[in-house]
Order: sequence, then structure tokens, then C-alpha cells
Amino acid sequence: MSFDGRLLSGMSVLAAVVEAGSFSRAGEVLGLSASGVSRSISRLEERLGVRLIDRTTRTLHLTSEGANLYERAAPHLGGIEEAASYVSGAAVTVRGTLRVSLNPIFARHVLALKLPQLHERHPGLRLTVLQQPDVGDLVAEGIDVAVRFGPQPPSTMTSRMLLQTRVLTVASPRYLSRHGRPKRPEKLADHNCIQYIDPRSGKPFPWEFHRGREIRPVKTNGHLTTTDVDLMVQACVNGAGIAQVLALSVGHLIANGQLVELFPEWPDETYPLYAIRPSRRLAPAAVEAFLDFCVEICREHAA
Repeated sequence: MSFDGRLLSGMSVLAAVVEAGSFSRAGEVLGLSASGVSRSISRLEERLGVRLIDRTTRTLHLTSEGANLYERAAPHLGGIEEAASYVSGAAVTVRGTLRVSLNPIFARHVLALKLPQLHERHPGLRLTVLQQPDVGDLVAEGIDVAVRFGPQPPSTMTSRMLLQTRVLTVASPRYLSRHGRPKRPEKLADHNCIQYIDPRSGKPFPWEFHRGREIRPVKTNGHLTTTDVDLMVQACVNGAGIAQVLALSVGHLIANGQLVELFPEWPDETYPLYAIRPSRRLAPAAVEAFLDFCVEICREHAA
């Protein structure tokens, strides 16, 4: 990539935005309007082929590529060509550190099994994995990619469905031997049902049963309500009650007899898993490689 004055100008503007904390304050320092600062950053991003700053209506946040560029170039803008060339390579080379927010079910039951394969394929890629609720502002939290369950609300984020997993109603043999097996979903009113809280609403998920186009809601209650999937599953395994869970997290427990699916004749309720990233025109190669890998391993799991 050749070096010219426009690149130096763009880097100077980037440094001013980082140090001032906003486009408007950087514009005051540089004698530019906020929109002029924004256009300069956009031109620099287009020239380098990477997104440097994620913008929302309230916050600005450097991407990992933007942080790398700033840290290398700010101390000595005279060395900007070397710094810009390093970061621009992220557009075509899978390297660097991604901050990923992963739903724990996906992380433990899908990704963890395939991590050696990911490292072999992309040895220059490093992951910082955070387990957070399936809500939150990715830009404000500095997240490059999130993997979350549930329908995604309209936003500026870019989402890709990874899979649909069945919702199962399960109990342990111990619980069923003590309390009997409900023959119909309506009979769950007579049982202790473990409630799981929807992180978006803060209320327990309603229980439903799907068969073709028929959807049957059922009122349930119980002694345990939680936001902890592991607690819910382990409590169910140990006979504490009946639970509605995702097949992705309990398939092995059903296979080895620790849990029993109660209503296989109601097989059609599913829950989607999405990969989400802040919307950008030019995603670094590392982000695209990780997304493609997630799609691949989810297809393998579904098969």
C-alpha cells in the first residue's frame, strides 16, 4: 500500500478522535465539523479495508483493528505507513484477537469440542471468550461477535442463524418414580416445574407445546426459578422437578438415561441460535473466519 498525505491526514484525525473521545470534540481541536471528522474516518477505513470505529448514537468504540492502528501509530505518526499496513492486512489475513460473547450452551456443547480444529485452521487467531446474558450492547462492550439464543430484535447489528434446536420437556427417572409420569401437557399443573427466566423480559419463559400448526400453552409452577441453565439441568437430573430445556444441552443426558423426554408426540417447538456482529461494510477476515467456522460446526452438529 503506497503512502500519501491523505493517509497521514486520516491518521491524524483518528488520533484526535481517540484522544478527544468524540467527533465533535475532535472537530474543535482540528478546526473541522463533526461531519467532516466522520467523513475523514470513513475514507481512512475504506482505504485500509477495515472498520476502525464502531459508532452508535451515544458511544464510539475502537475496533480491535482500530486499537492496533492507534497504538502503533500514535507515538510516532512518522511511522504511520508501517502501522497502517499492519492493520490493513487484517482485511485479508486471519489473525489477531477476537472478543466473542458466547451463550454457555453453545460454548460448552458445540464450540469446545471443535476448538483444536479452529486452531489448526487459523493458528494466528486468538479468542477472548466472555459468557454474558443474551442481551447487551456489543459496541459498548467491545464485542466483535456474539452467539445468542432467541429471536433477535430489529437493530443495526448483522445476524446469521446458526441452527434451530428443539425445546424438550424432561424429567429424571428418579422424579418420575416418585411422582408419576404426566400423560398430557395439561397434567403438568400437578407437578413441580422448574422455571427459567427470559433474560430479555426478566420473567419466566411461558411453557408451550407445538405439534404442526397447533400450539398449546400450559400454565406451570414450581419451587425453583433460575437464570442458571446448569443449575436447572442438574436439579432436573437429581429429581428436583420437570424442566423445559434445549435439546442442544441435554441430548447426551437423554442418551445415557439420566433424563427422559416426556412428550415426544409434541415435537415441533424450536429455539433459534444466532451469530451477531456490529454492522459494518468491511468485516475483518478474522471475524468472517470465525463466523464461517460457527456455521460449519453447527451444521455438523445438526446433522
